[in-house]
Amino acid sequence: MRMVSQKKVVILLVIAFIIGFLFGDSSFQQRPSKSLSSDTSADVYFDNDLFWHVWSTLKENYVKQPIEDKDLFYGALKGLVMGIDDPYSVFLKPELAKKFIEDMAGSFEGVGMELGVKDGHLTVIAPLPDTPAFRAGIRSGDKIFAIDDQDTSNMGLDEAVLLIRGPKGTVVKLTIWREGETKTEDVEITRDVINIKTVSWELKENKIAYLNISHFSEDTWADFQDIAIVIIKANPQGLILDLRNNPGGYLDAAVNIAGYWTGEEVIVVSKDAQGEEKKYQANNDGDLKHIPTIVLVNQGSASASEILAGALQDYKRATILGEKTFGKGSVQELEGLNDGSALKLTVAYWYTPLGRSINEEGIIPDIEIEMTDDDYLHDRDSQLSKALLMLAGELN
Repeated sequence: MRMVSQKKVVILLVIAFIIGFLFGDSSFQQRPSKSLSSDTSADVYFDNDLFWHVWSTLKENYVKQPIEDKDLFYGALKGLVMGIDDPYSVFLKPELAKKFIEDMAGSFEGVGMELGVKDGHLTVIAPLPDTPAFRAGIRSGDKIFAIDDQDTSNMGLDEAVLLIRGPKGTVVKLTIWREGETKTEDVEITRDVINIKTVSWELKENKIAYLNISHFSEDTWADFQDIAIVIIKANPQGLILDLRNNPGGYLDAAVNIAGYWTGEEVIVVSKDAQGEEKKYQANNDGDLKHIPTIVLVNQGSASASEILAGALQDYKRATILGEKTFGKGSVQELEGLNDGSALKLTVAYWYTPLGRSINEEGIIPDIEIEMTDDDYLHDRDSQLSKALLMLAGELN
């Protein structure tokens, strides 16, 4: 995620750090001068009389009174954006803007997981390591059917995040369903401060370097550069880049990191509604390209992590191992409005250097290995074990 101007931000999260914004009051009294069409079958349609009839009926007859005009106005705008049926385009009230900015700073209070929408359901993209959600056993792919007994079937991402977020020490109850289970399960999670070191590494047996990036924050690029220097000096036999359960984050960090394997190549391409393309190019020397590399991914790998994995796969700089990624390949632009609110809108899709669509398609591993329930039960990492054996030359 990076600032484009004072008013616009390019956003890669699906983040469960997703909080949107809304239009202001300044245009509240401006009504359309006439209906655009009186034919409900027309492509362009707005029935001015119908809109104001519903408005007046709510104001006069709804059982709970009074109704604030501002609430109806914001509700109408929220519904307007919902009409495009895109879970990542949102229109929310101004008070949520502050929460969004706090998220960008990298520290907040909550449970520590990224949310998205998959097959029409609120879905956990990934729990972040060593967070309340992770410790409670939440997994990538878990469907959230209710939050504190509130049904999520018609709930937007930002509303869900707002309900899950809360002060340290308080408890939120999530009703989840996991694939393969016959019933839902209630999981109570105690909120805490979420502030995570995003990059870590260790040298494993057979001189295999293991590098984990949990998500792409403000500090990720600087931390990665420091660690890359140490890895290069260690002269490892191979390198494992673990992007599992990495829900994304700052685009620039992912592009710059990819350059350590690709050199000065195009890492990702965005394409907007008019078909115009924008290419994002790395500006590095490929300092790690001589080290045999395996990238670990799973269904919790999303957005920026998919961009990184897709580029290394296209340029054949790494073997991708694990499970098909989440498929969050859309670009959101955040436009600040005059009352402190904003519109977050999907304006483009991401494509790998070879033109593969990331959105909904995801990145398919070169070697597919699924973590089983037995693996989780016995704290066994079959994907990492396979990568270690391959790089040690014990497996092909």
